[in-house]
Amino acid sequence: MNLTKKIIIALLLGVLAGIILTFAPGDVFSAIDNYALNPIGQIFLNLIMMLVVPIVFISIVLGTAGLGEPAKLGKIGMQTISFFLVTTAIALVIGVGLAYLLEPGTAGVFDTNNAEYKEDSAPPIMETIINIIPENPIDSMATGDMLQIIAFAVFIGIALAVLGEKTAGIYRLFEQANEIFMYLVNAIMKTAPYGAFALIASAIGGAGLDAIGSMAMYMITVILGLILHGAITYSLAIWALGKANPLKFYKGFFPAMSVGFSTSSSSATLPISMKTAQENLGIKKSISSFVQPLGATINMDGTAIMQAVAAVFIAQVYAIPLEFTDIIMIILTATLASIGTAGVPGVGLIMLAMVLKQIGLPVEGIALIIGVDRLLDMLRTSLNITGDATCAYIISENEKRKEKDTQLTS
Repeated sequence: MNLTKKIIIALLLGVLAGIILTFAPGDVFSAIDNYALNPIGQIFLNLIMMLVVPIVFISIVLGTAGLGEPAKLGKIGMQTISFFLVTTAIALVIGVGLAYLLEPGTAGVFDTNNAEYKEDSAPPIMETIINIIPENPIDSMATGDMLQIIAFAVFIGIALAVLGEKTAGIYRLFEQANEIFMYLVNAIMKTAPYGAFALIASAIGGAGLDAIGSMAMYMITVILGLILHGAITYSLAIWALGKANPLKFYKGFFPAMSVGFSTSSSSATLPISMKTAQENLGIKKSISSFVQPLGATINMDGTAIMQAVAAVFIAQVYAIPLEFTDIIMIILTATLASIGTAGVPGVGLIMLAMVLKQIGLPVEGIALIIGVDRLLDMLRTSLNITGDATCAYIISENEKRKEKDTQLTS
C-alpha cells in the first residue's frame, strides 16, 4: 500500500476516533490525548520543524546556483523567472482573498490554548525590508529568521553560479547535503499516517464535531483557490500571452497532471511532464528542458495558495488579527519561499512553518491542517506542474512565431 492510501486511511480513522472521543468523558479523553495522541502528534511536528532551516538554506542555494551565471541567463531566463514570480504572487493574493471571503477558521472551535501565545506587533515595512540583509547569517539561522536566511542563500547561490568550476566541490557538497535532507523528508513522511491520525483525532476529540466543519471549509477554500488559479490565471496567460487555446493545452497536458496527482511530487513527475509537453503540446525541446526543471525547483503556485489560506485560517482559529503588513509579509515570504520548495511530497508543510514563523503565528497551528494536507498536496502538485508547462508553452509559441516571421521577412 502506498503512502497516499495509508494517509487517507489514517485520516478517516483519525476522524472516526475523534468523533468517538467527543462522546467520551472529559478525563478519559484527557488521558488518551496527554499520553498517546498529543505526544505522537508533537513528535511528528518536531521532526518537520527540525528540517526547516537547513532545507530552506540548502535548496535555495542550489536553486539560485542552478540558474547559471546571471549574465548568461538571457531573455528566456528572465521571462521564465518573471512569469513564475508574477503567477506565484497572484496565487497568494487569490489564497488570501478567498480565506478572508469564506473565513474557514472559526475562533473558539479548536482548543488552542491561546493564552500561551504572545502577540507581537509587526515591525514597520521599511525596517523589515532593510532587515532582509542579515548582519550575522549564523545568528539568523539560529533564531530562524527566514527572510534573512533566504537572502544569504541567494547570495551564496549567485556566487557559486559566477565562480563555476572554481567552486565545483562546494556546489557538489550542497547537492550531497540536499540528498541527505530529501532522504530525511521522505523518511519522516513515512511516519505521516501516524502523525495524521494522532493530530486529527486530538483536534476533533478536543474541539467536537464543529471542528470537522471548520476543516472542511479549509479544504474547500484551498481547492477553490487551486481551481480558480488554473482556470483563470493560466488560461488567460495561455490565451493572451501564448495566443493559443487553453482547452487544447489542458487536454494535451492532462496525462502529466494525473501523474502529478498520484505522486504528489513535481520532481518525480518531471520526466513525464517534459515528455507530455514536448510530444502533446509541441513545446520546443530546448525550452522545455530549461523551463520545466527550473519550475520544479522555484515555481510552486499550488503550494503558495495553500500557505496563504493556511496562514489566514490559523490566524482566524487563534483569533490573532493580521494587519496589512502581515498580509504583505505572507505574500513576500511565500513568494521567496517558493524558490526553495523542493518538489517532493510534504515539503509544503515545512515551508508553511517558515511563513507562520515570519509573521508571528503559532507553528503548532499546522496540527490543525496536517491531517488533510496530503489530499490537498496531490491537487496542488497537479497545479504546480501545469504552471511550469504553461510558462514553457507560452515562451515556445512566441519563439515559434518569431522564427516564422524571420523566415517570412528573409
